[in-house]
Amino acid sequence: MKTTRPSFKSFKVKALENPEINAEYEALKPIFELKKQMIQARLAANLTQEDVANLLHTKKSNISRLESLNAEHLPNMGTLLEYAKAVGFSLEINFRKNSYA
Repeated sequence: MKTTRPSFKSFKVKALENPEINAEYEALKPIFELKKQMIQARLAANLTQEDVANLLHTKKSNISRLESLNAEHLPNMGTLLEYAKAVGFSLEINFRKNSYA
């Protein structure tokens, strides 16, 4: 008999019911969003990681690490500006007041 695994979406919903996991997820959400936007910009420009690496005179592994959802690798402002320019985008940073502040 074949058993089906739950989808990632249902796994995530269930995991986020745990207050500790939810708090950590919310703390990391801005980083995940940044990385997601970086990847979306690169893909919109029809560029591969190798293409971006060539434009930035670096290795593909550096671009892979830069786009990774691993929070240990946070890009600095200069790197973000160079990346944005390489993929044909500008970088915009906004401060928003927290609803709970």
